[in-house]
Amino acid sequence: NDGRYGPITSDGAVEHNDELICRDCARRELERELSYKGEFTGAAEERLEELLYESGDLDRIINLLQGGLDPDLTKYDEVSANVDDVSPVRTEDLDLHPELSARLQGRFEELLPVQSLSVRNGLLDGDDQLVVSATATGKTLVGELTGIDRALKGDGKLLFLVPLVALANQKHEDFKDRYGDRLNVSIRVGSSRVNDDGNRFDPNADVIVGTYEGIDHALRTGKDLGNIGTVVIDEVHTLGEDERGHRLDGLISRLKYYCEEAKTDTQWIYLSATVGNPGQLAETLRATLIEFEERPVPIERHVTFADGREKIETEKKLVKRAFDTKSSKGYRGQTIIFTNSRRRCHQISRKLNYSSAPYHAGLDNRKRKRVEKQFADQELAAVVTTAALAAGVDFPASQVIFDSLAMGIEWLSVQEFEQMLGRAGRPDYHDEGTVYLLVEPDGSYHGSQEMTEDEVAFKLLKGEMESVRTTYDESSAVEETLANLVVAGKEAKRLNDRMVGEIPTKHAIGKLLEFGFIEGLEPSRLGYAVCRHFLAPGEAFVMLDGIRKGRHPYDIVADLELDDEE
Repeated sequence: NDGRYGPITSDGAVEHNDELICRDCARRELERELSYKGEFTGAAEERLEELLYESGDLDRIINLLQGGLDPDLTKYDEVSANVDDVSPVRTEDLDLHPELSARLQGRFEELLPVQSLSVRNGLLDGDDQLVVSATATGKTLVGELTGIDRALKGDGKLLFLVPLVALANQKHEDFKDRYGDRLNVSIRVGSSRVNDDGNRFDPNADVIVGTYEGIDHALRTGKDLGNIGTVVIDEVHTLGEDERGHRLDGLISRLKYYCEEAKTDTQWIYLSATVGNPGQLAETLRATLIEFEERPVPIERHVTFADGREKIETEKKLVKRAFDTKSSKGYRGQTIIFTNSRRRCHQISRKLNYSSAPYHAGLDNRKRKRVEKQFADQELAAVVTTAALAAGVDFPASQVIFDSLAMGIEWLSVQEFEQMLGRAGRPDYHDEGTVYLLVEPDGSYHGSQEMTEDEVAFKLLKGEMESVRTTYDESSAVEETLANLVVAGKEAKRLNDRMVGEIPTKHAIGKLLEFGFIEGLEPSRLGYAVCRHFLAPGEAFVMLDGIRKGRHPYDIVADLELDDEE
């Protein structure tokens, strides 16, 4: 019709509806199909064209767009196994308190590679360390080894800090089960400050598991945490997050000030699976870098396209296929499905054909423990969990499925994505791990998201690990400077100066005076209230304005929520 002639050659022919068509026609048919599915980004369209020309079969590509699971087409790449040769340290050779030594030898004959590296580089000599190693390589025991050893020897308590309440609950139970007969184990989480009757949190405990916010609140309100021998900061890459990074940065500085004032000989252990600038971060934290790059089993990464309804159908097939397969070690394939809301967790779990369970922070500890046991006993084919729990999900899964690439209403970072996909494949259980990204073309989960899910997918797959840096705007600089003034008074500038991020202290002080949060260098009553409740200045003013106008508290909360949305 256009007066053009496209010869069909053996090199360029594409099969479609049992006929051979030329590449130009095939590409136009593909573009027409894509327009039915929604907008595709350049990266996704480029990927599909590449697959079209490689396969020479347009029908296979169309099937892929409808949630088909053609492994030759869905496979994006393979992350090969990488095992560093580290000579293991035997547990019987460790210079530990006799009780800890006996318990440890009952669990392991020798330490894992990252643990061995840490011990050889001064862990039990009291050296501060930044331990960077992939998920499920045994980082947690590094902090546990030195912290429990010191607590048993009377050299100060262990403070084990995590970002989420669900993780704190999990760690608290683990420490109680393991050492509760010998040490007093307590917990301090953010919710404790809403209704703190003092019964649950014991500041004199030998081991305190806490959220960042829970321990920070104890500092901001002048609680005595006693002699701190070891501080373990888990998920230290949180320093790079927009919302929580500045608060962790401030907490570390305030906690160091507390330990200095108390003249404690405190050891600091920072743990992370994902840091783009480990050397620089270790230098800033004044810690020895222990870096161990290992992937015990290879991981195949797959991408397929589906909308919300098609995703569940695809998940059914993938879960069934994995559970019907046994590894050479005799274990059935089990799946972790990550999604972005608790409601979606339950929706997916109900529709899977094989036994599965939702697993999220809204479940009580008893229910979560039951799910963990059922999964460990191979009674469940899958767990469906929120991305927010990714750091704490410790299931021996062979397959990870991303139902969503968002955490709540925020797209995943490369760090979060790498940590989550790292859950696929365990050397003692599986021959390889499999990861599936189920991508909705032109999809998003909130109006504030500028990118679409297909754009995010290829950014994550190709992305380099972001450097962990804490950045400050005026609001966060004011918030942390106020907290440092409340805790350290005139020493606040010293606390500001040693933080990971740079704070313009003079400007922040000026704003605090302007807002009425301080009088001279002393916090005002308003400043104390703002600090104690972790309020950003904007939030404080919305609340003050509502109170002065006599508005109902519910309306004030609604205004705060709307401010957050904007």
